[in-house]
Amino acid sequence: MTDIDRTRTRERGTIAETNYDKFIRSRREFADRQSTGPIVIKQSDREFQITRQGRILYYLNSQVYKDTPLQDWRVFVHDIKTHSGKHRHQGGFVIYVIEGKGYSVVEGERVDWEGGDLLLLPIRKGGIEHQHFNLEPGKGCRWIAFCYLPIFDHLASEFTQMETSPLFTG
Repeated sequence: MTDIDRTRTRERGTIAETNYDKFIRSRREFADRQSTGPIVIKQSDREFQITRQGRILYYLNSQVYKDTPLQDWRVFVHDIKTHSGKHRHQGGFVIYVIEGKGYSVVEGERVDWEGGDLLLLPIRKGGIEHQHFNLEPGKGCRWIAFCYLPIFDHLASEFTQMETSPLFTG
């Protein structure tokens, strides 16, 4: 009978995480966040910022708030003091007017709105140029926008800032 040589092999060390592993982990984290993230996002947990578009508060923004479910949505409030900046993107936004009276200039056409109205920015190749105005400066004028990012990304939407809000001093 022959002796069998036994060679002891060391236990395998920790394997470096590959890009594929990172992808699998990120999908698992995404699924967990969808089912366990906060149900209520309190306005008091967010803050308004003065941006090139004006005074904005983000409820959902995956670049800023990574702990929320519905990472495929961008939801923000725009508090219009006099008027927003002017910009262009492919559209696809739903805007609900919370309070106030105002109008938007969309592709050169004035469209009036007031609290309780719903604006639908159409989807157009080459984008939609638009800007928002408060008809009663000094009174509240706010709306909340909803953007479903997979559609936005599918359109290869880009932003072109054409005019800055008068609030922005940066």
